[in-house]
Amino acid sequence: MYERYAGLIFDMDGTILDTEPTHRKAWREVLARYGMHFDEQAMIGLNGSPTWRIAQSIIAANQGDLDPHLLAQEKTAAVKAMLLDSVRPLPLIDVVKEWYGRRPLSVGTGSESAIAEALLAHLGLRHYFEAVVAADHVKNHKPAPDTFLLCAQKMGVEARQCVVFEDADLGIQAANAAGMDAVDVRLL
Repeated sequence: MYERYAGLIFDMDGTILDTEPTHRKAWREVLARYGMHFDEQAMIGLNGSPTWRIAQSIIAANQGDLDPHLLAQEKTAAVKAMLLDSVRPLPLIDVVKEWYGRRPLSVGTGSESAIAEALLAHLGLRHYFEAVVAADHVKNHKPAPDTFLLCAQKMGVEARQCVVFEDADLGIQAANAAGMDAVDVRLL
C-alpha cells in the first residue's frame, strides 16, 4: 500500500503510542497545584505542539502568571513517570513492523526527545526507527514542516518521497507544508 514511498514518518503520541490519556492526566495533576485547569477541546487542537506551547496556552486561558517552560518541565516529569507504567502501542505499530527493513522509518513528534526515546526503548520499539525527531530538535514546530523535513534528511530520503502518519490537524498541515503526503490515522 505504501510501496511508492521511499520513507515513512510516524507521529508518536496518539498515532503509534496510546499516550494521550496519560498526557491529560499529567496536565490535570500539575495544573491542580496552581488552581488551574484546561479545556479538553482546546487541548485537542494543540495536539502536536511542543509542551511549552501548550503550557503557554493553558496559562493564558487561566490568566496565570507562570513561566510556560517551567510548567512544561513539571508536566514532562509527571508524564514520564506515568507513561512508563501505562503506555501501550496502538494498532498502527503493525505498519511500522510491516515496513521495517523495507523502507527507512522515523518518528516526528511534538514530545521532548527524553520522553520519546524513553518510551520507544521501554516498549522495545526504538530499533525500528532510523531517527527520532522531537520538539527539542527543531526551532519551528508543527504546523511548520521542520520536524518532518529533518526526519527525511536523517533517513536520507527526499521530502516529496515520504509519507507521514498523523493524528492531529497541526501534523497534517506540517506534512503538507513539507511537500509530503499524509495519512490521517483518525480516518483509518
